[in-house]
Amino acid sequence: MGLAYVLSLVGVLAMGIGLTMLAPMAVALVYGEAGWSAFLGGAFVSAVLGAALFWLFRDKSRRELNHRQGMAIVGISWAVAGILGGVPLFLSGDFTCFTDAVFESVSGFTTTGASVLTNVEAVQKCVLFWRALTHWLGGMGFIVLSVAILPFVGVGGMQLFKAEVPSPTPDRLAPRITDTAVVLWKVYLAITAAEVLLLMAGGLDWFDAVCQSFATLATGGFSTKNASIAGFNSSYVEVVVTIFMILAGVNFTLHFQMFWQRHWKAWLKNQEWRFYMVLWLSFSVVVALGLFFAADKGLWDSVRLAAFQTATILTTTGFATADYALWPPLCLAMLVGLMFVGGSAGSTGGGPKVMRVMVLLKQARAEFKRLVHPRVVAPVRLEGHSLDQGVVNSVWGFMGLYLACFLLVGMILAALDLDLITSFSASIACLGNIGPGLGSVGPAANYAHLPLAAKLVLSLAMIVGRLEVYTVLVLFLPEFWRD
Repeated sequence: MGLAYVLSLVGVLAMGIGLTMLAPMAVALVYGEAGWSAFLGGAFVSAVLGAALFWLFRDKSRRELNHRQGMAIVGISWAVAGILGGVPLFLSGDFTCFTDAVFESVSGFTTTGASVLTNVEAVQKCVLFWRALTHWLGGMGFIVLSVAILPFVGVGGMQLFKAEVPSPTPDRLAPRITDTAVVLWKVYLAITAAEVLLLMAGGLDWFDAVCQSFATLATGGFSTKNASIAGFNSSYVEVVVTIFMILAGVNFTLHFQMFWQRHWKAWLKNQEWRFYMVLWLSFSVVVALGLFFAADKGLWDSVRLAAFQTATILTTTGFATADYALWPPLCLAMLVGLMFVGGSAGSTGGGPKVMRVMVLLKQARAEFKRLVHPRVVAPVRLEGHSLDQGVVNSVWGFMGLYLACFLLVGMILAALDLDLITSFSASIACLGNIGPGLGSVGPAANYAHLPLAAKLVLSLAMIVGRLEVYTVLVLFLPEFWRD
């Protein structure tokens, strides 16, 4: 399978992670914080480990990757990034144990936003900046992964949109990935910069604006305030963040077509985008009505809170402007339902993805037609094209495996003596990269009180959910590693 080549490239990634730690070190020096030494130490550890892996396992032939090596690199890299990212967090002294630091780091790189910090505002700014930066890097990493690699290895139906993006050929994961990554980085940087400027125009300083923007565009959810976005006490900030959360949940190739190629109808012509917007708007209306009539909220507050919370759950961002666990049952049920949807394919959002939900609904409709007219030909169509039955089957397989993982993680947490609401909401919140759940891990709480075993299980769940389930679980098959 070429494990040595895989490890050498993981070593390059480790060195890259070490290099990015210099940014929070600079923040620490600017603000005169002692944490600069922690990030210098983390950078040193990452650089030494990365250099050792690259030197010991380097391949001078510069071979192109096959699909199995691509999946191995992806799975191993996210785990290594989570561990290395936890090193400076632990050395900073703001985390009591290394497991907590790794949990926070994995939550950052997977853009989950589940935190063990009980007082965010008391933490050093360099640590807060690193949390936000891990979000931003992980979000961009997943965009490139979902656009350039997953569509061509048949992972759970991600090949549904491979014809729409500039990507490599199915069996050769090389030269055009670089071109794709450059294009997507430009889009990502431009949208991030736009949000930073708008938040600064709303009164935020550069540090808060950058950290909130990093977390928003990556659909991560780490904030610099204990009360999350509500801590800024600004309707303007909430509206800006809501808009950019929705943008982050859209397939980034559509942003490229819209703003760079000037295909002004790219969004409207895309079936997934239309369904995504209908979901957000319809759920927002129902939640707003529930808040207005059952929670005695004013009209503006009902609309504002509903639009924000449905957006943050649908896009799996995890920000909060209210403790939605206290909302009327109907509102809470709507939000829980959105936890099983997620953002669009090719976006930074987690979850099963809007496209897969669309395919399942279309398949269900086709089955109803067959029940009424047994001989009818009712293909599943997407963007005007009939889908191959193998693709539809892979979507069903993904959803079945996703729900199985959700149940398994929930039962493991229940076995660790957590109540059922906490167990299963934490399971979907981490597997779907949402962040806050319900019960003792709700939007007004955190994950600090969970036992270490639960944090390790949830860390693995975050990686499994972020990498489309198959990409991680396939690494546990012995035949995957055989030549």
